[in-house]
Amino acid sequence: MSMTRRELLKYGTFASASAALLGGQGLFARRAQAATTLTGVNYITPSYEALSYGSNGFIDYIKENGGDAVNVDYYHSGQLLKADEQLPALRAGNIDFMFHTTSYITRSLPILGITGLPGVVGELYRNPDRLAQGSPLFKLINKELAKDNLYMLTAGGGILEPEYIWSGDAKPVRSLKDLRGEKVRVVSFEATKALEPYGIAAVRIPSSETYMALQRGTVDAGVFNISTIIGRSLQEQLAYCYKLPTTGFTVAPFMLRDRWDTLDGDIKDALQGAAGWYDDNFASYCNDTIYPEQYWPKVESAGVEVIQPSEEDIATFNEATQSVWEHWKGEVGQKVGERAIALALGES
Repeated sequence: MSMTRRELLKYGTFASASAALLGGQGLFARRAQAATTLTGVNYITPSYEALSYGSNGFIDYIKENGGDAVNVDYYHSGQLLKADEQLPALRAGNIDFMFHTTSYITRSLPILGITGLPGVVGELYRNPDRLAQGSPLFKLINKELAKDNLYMLTAGGGILEPEYIWSGDAKPVRSLKDLRGEKVRVVSFEATKALEPYGIAAVRIPSSETYMALQRGTVDAGVFNISTIIGRSLQEQLAYCYKLPTTGFTVAPFMLRDRWDTLDGDIKDALQGAAGWYDDNFASYCNDTIYPEQYWPKVESAGVEVIQPSEEDIATFNEATQSVWEHWKGEVGQKVGERAIALALGES
């Protein structure tokens, strides 16, 4: 019976399966001989041009600057692992690094919730230096991740433009009061908690299914970053963008902490160089170049009406987020949560 490499990773049978398939020259022995080959994964597809830019540049940097120290075996678009399989595979040691959207894994790694906390994301977006490599917030996040034996090489130089509330013609959302009773597609736990007071029916579906869900009326609206809108052509099914900064995220490369700590110097140097490039270029390219120059013009040409929230809605929403903050601080610890929020808001 044949078995794909994706199945080997998923079920954690590297040694036994490679021995059965390849005999004495199995995969496990080959990896031992090529100790400088790092396997990395990403589920993001090339249709997400902005989000793919950073990971592609990261990999290219290693290939161009790693010399004889390191090789990269890289699988994007879920070729090796689906989004929800990546973190378990990393923890099992079946891959060496992964790129992951922070909003997808805040339930497993609550400290990453600071990158999408309602009422905080606007400040982080406007002040990307607060999440830069070496910043106090970056160090605090990694201190907490280390408790799970994880290490975030970089947060991408900041979060991406916040996620807003997008809706179709049938049930338009032009204000917070329009949310009541709406079936809203959300991903992050933080966004779900933030919109609970407005009586939504939260629906968690993958982005790959969102186009049909909007078309069929399975959902009436969604909380989306503009990368998802363009990457999935959702502007074809949407009519309104209620531009209330609801939540946010970044896409970051992660490794096991003990794996990172034991890397040879030349390998670590190559990865640090790639992470430095990613920190300098990823969020800034998305937010300052491709979003305003390509993505928003596509949204406008599709006829989507962009609605700015009223001062009253902003104040109401920010007041409601306090309960989300308290819930999140309960997950990460009161002291850690207060410190992270203060750093994100520039108050510490």
